[in-house]
Amino acid sequence: DMALSSILTEAEIAAGLQSCQAADSFDYKTFLVKVGLNSKSKDQVAKVFGILDQDRSGFIEEEELKLFLKNFSASARALTDAETKAFLAAGDSDGDGKIGVDGKTALIKT
Repeated sequence: DMALSSILTEAEIAAGLQSCQAADSFDYKTFLVKVGLNSKSKDQVAKVFGILDQDRSGFIEEEELKLFLKNFSASARALTDAETKAFLAAGDSDGDGKIGVDGKTALIKT
């Protein structure tokens, strides 16, 4: 089972979603800290990103980022364009418009 709930607790997920309920309030650093990802092992972080990479391309594209919160809860909102672009810019280390495997851990550790 590759569900996020096998890595994160319900309380962690709830805290993360609580922090960004209003449109344009999503801050990936705050969110990742709230869900406890900054304290997980590299292996666990890789698993989470594997779940987010829905088409298994080895990259998380803009469309997948937009629906980022829905991975944590089906009732969560989609990110706004501004939020999606800011998130993408933060994780896109080489400017190719998507977050690759290398950019993943950089996102978590910053």
